[in-house]
Amino acid sequence: MAAKPIVLSIGELLWDVLPSGKRAGGAPVNFSYHATKNGADGYAFSAVGNDDLGRELEEAVKEAGVKAILQHNDHPTSTVEVELNEGIPQYIFKPDVAWDHLRCTDELSDLARKADSVCYGTLALRSDESRKAGLEALKVTRPDAMRFFDINLRGTFYSQDLIQELLNMATVFKLNDEELVLLRDMFKTPGDTDAELCQWFMDEYHLNTIVLTAGSDYSTIYLSNGETSRIQTPKIKVADTVGAGDAFSGTFAINRLLGASLVQAHRAAVNTAAFVCSQHGAWPEYPDQIPDYLAQEGR
Repeated sequence: MAAKPIVLSIGELLWDVLPSGKRAGGAPVNFSYHATKNGADGYAFSAVGNDDLGRELEEAVKEAGVKAILQHNDHPTSTVEVELNEGIPQYIFKPDVAWDHLRCTDELSDLARKADSVCYGTLALRSDESRKAGLEALKVTRPDAMRFFDINLRGTFYSQDLIQELLNMATVFKLNDEELVLLRDMFKTPGDTDAELCQWFMDEYHLNTIVLTAGSDYSTIYLSNGETSRIQTPKIKVADTVGAGDAFSGTFAINRLLGASLVQAHRAAVNTAAFVCSQHGAWPEYPDQIPDYLAQEGR
């Protein structure tokens, strides 16, 4: 592994249009941003349109310090209407945007072969074209690479077939408590508890890690060796929760790649996600040190 682990995200890059204005975002790119801030050599692969919003978005990514491999096409740069209800976002996605037309190029394949971790989800692979590109990249990753599947279900942009296909490529699977209930019914899994359901997915798809988050309540991480870490979410003043789950994922992934124990990586992820919730937008400037909210609560 390189001195700085190489982290690659594949998927949507977009403008989150909030009541306060537009902010750059997209779950995979958020992942790479926070992984980069925590010590990764982070890259994001996506597409923007040949329009002013695309040029602005490309500049925003550069300013954030994420290395981007951006394709350009004649489809519109993605914008997503974000409605906040007590800080909790609801997203309205438009169809047929630039990142629905990703192509797997030699540049992407070469980077995928080098990557220590590749992050992907269902949303950006909703179209046949982008789905093919993402799967081609995943197929050339090293056998020891972390393939981080953050399911990130949005609207109706997913199917059981797509989820199964992406689970079969994964080593790490992240989902939230609402998504776990949805998948329990979709897959008709045995068991009722979080642990029983997660164990079923781990066994069925040969995963080594499952990350289960439950917003302001708790998060639990299960390893295939039986190790488990559960942490109650710290109580903070929330500005908005946009990008908090991606901050959790990116921080957890890079800490594990850097050799942190399960509990160390989990605590770092929880604290980073809490910090992002205390700020506006998915890419806040980092302080010299992320506050240890858990320690402040005596944990």
